[in-house]
Amino acid sequence: MVSQPTFLADFYGINFTMLRFQASSSSFLPYSSHILSLHITDLHIILQTFGRIVLFTIVPIMLYIGVFFVHLQLLYRAGPHDSIMTSAFQASLDGGLASITKGQPLKVAHGSQVTLRHTHGRTCWLHSHTHVYPVRYPDKRGSSHQQQVTCYSFKDVNNWWIIKRPHREDLVVGNELDVIRHGDIIQLVHGITSRGLNSHDVAAPMTPQCQEVSCYIDYEIKMPGELLWRVEILNRETEGNIWHAIKSEVRLIHHTTGAALRYSGRQLPEWGFNQHEVVADRSVEHKDAIWNVEEHRYTKTQDQRERERQLLKAEMIPTKKTKLTFLAKFFELQTKMLWGTKQLDTHMYSSSPLEWPLLDKGIAYWVDTKTGSQIHLLGNIIIWYTGTAALILYILLNIFYVLRRRRLHFDLPEHEWHRFRQVGDIFLVAYFIHYLPYFTMDRALFLHNYLPAFLFKLLLLCYVFEHIDYLLRLYCYVNCKYNVKGTLQPQRIWLVRSYRLGILIWLVYVIWVFIKFLPLTYGMQKLSPQKVISLRWKDTWDFIIQVHKSTSNRI
Repeated sequence: MVSQPTFLADFYGINFTMLRFQASSSSFLPYSSHILSLHITDLHIILQTFGRIVLFTIVPIMLYIGVFFVHLQLLYRAGPHDSIMTSAFQASLDGGLASITKGQPLKVAHGSQVTLRHTHGRTCWLHSHTHVYPVRYPDKRGSSHQQQVTCYSFKDVNNWWIIKRPHREDLVVGNELDVIRHGDIIQLVHGITSRGLNSHDVAAPMTPQCQEVSCYIDYEIKMPGELLWRVEILNRETEGNIWHAIKSEVRLIHHTTGAALRYSGRQLPEWGFNQHEVVADRSVEHKDAIWNVEEHRYTKTQDQRERERQLLKAEMIPTKKTKLTFLAKFFELQTKMLWGTKQLDTHMYSSSPLEWPLLDKGIAYWVDTKTGSQIHLLGNIIIWYTGTAALILYILLNIFYVLRRRRLHFDLPEHEWHRFRQVGDIFLVAYFIHYLPYFTMDRALFLHNYLPAFLFKLLLLCYVFEHIDYLLRLYCYVNCKYNVKGTLQPQRIWLVRSYRLGILIWLVYVIWVFIKFLPLTYGMQKLSPQKVISLRWKDTWDFIIQVHKSTSNRI
């Protein structure tokens, strides 16, 4: 969010500074006859340049970081959508992931029962169930017909796995911990089905250039299980060589083929219950091949049925927060903001850039199921439409003036023409810089993406109002006549007064619309279905109507 405004500020600051260089420094440009009379030194120019760098770059960046600092200081409790953040981030919030990890051990060892979360990008957990891959895919490729392994976006008992040393038969944590370290070879046993995580030289269902990942079923054929995985801890500098729950980020490398366990980003069809595909990729340096242990407990019994009962009851209660520095949280938030929406293809409140100038679609942020109160991102439709009209009018006026000037008809004095063009250089160019790039983006977009461009459209609207007032005054005074007292009397002055009265009426209407839509802006009033319908001024607006306490409909 800070990049485009900062870029524009730097652009115009550099442009202005270069003009100053051109006009004032013999050391930078060869205009010595003009420059020496100004007595401006190189030091003065350097200080001016440094000041603009600070003002246009460092100050906005510090303000941006400061907003997030205040945000994280005030909002320290967990909310309903924290799952998009990493396990470490959630665990740093009051009532967050700590509400699931009561007293859980830190060190992962032989016999550890764990859930493995995909660390970066989409929130999902390594998952398996009793269903197997189909024998044949629609493209006629064959599969191993082994047990499916997926990445599931919800908490589920089938997300639990048990860490096992290859040379040991038991799955119990003994009196002395056999901790797992960087570089160790392990097996991952699915907690409910007791089958080992496996990969082999069989193409994955949706990503055939990668290997299939499955839980091994012994069909008594010549296809032995390849169940060994090497643990690579990626953040050893901060977490050490021992595998820790929550904070250690690990890559699991298949020992036989050297492929990394990876979330592919593709969705399985109905036979895979629309869960997400997990593959083994020989290109191991991939962000989607990073996992971390989220829930963790030690296996205390060798009995399979007792282990299943423990896993089914694996609900834990609050404990103390995990400490995470402000900068760690800040950079994680930036990563989620930059890359999170790229993985979002569709959304009920997404919109296209063509819908933004006329406010065809808003965004619902919150609804109270009891009172019908709701908060929507929805602009003032009067300002929105007037701003779009002003944008078009400015472009048409610009074309008109340019064509007239090419024919030596100068409708505006030189100083006013320079001002008119300068407004276009700043407001119009900035508007299109912030608006046009969205037409090239292949991801879900929302109305809030238009707000930086809308700011410049609003500034352009103010100038167009002023410019029309100037044209009317110019017309009246150009056609003025002498009255009986011998003084100049402007003609048709009523045009200026009528225009200003129209602006006043427009402003009153804007305020009235703002007040009318206050319930949707701040969500502080009860809204009946009739009231919600009365606020739906456009058929394309999606509001929420509470039919009764348990259900709601969009209109």
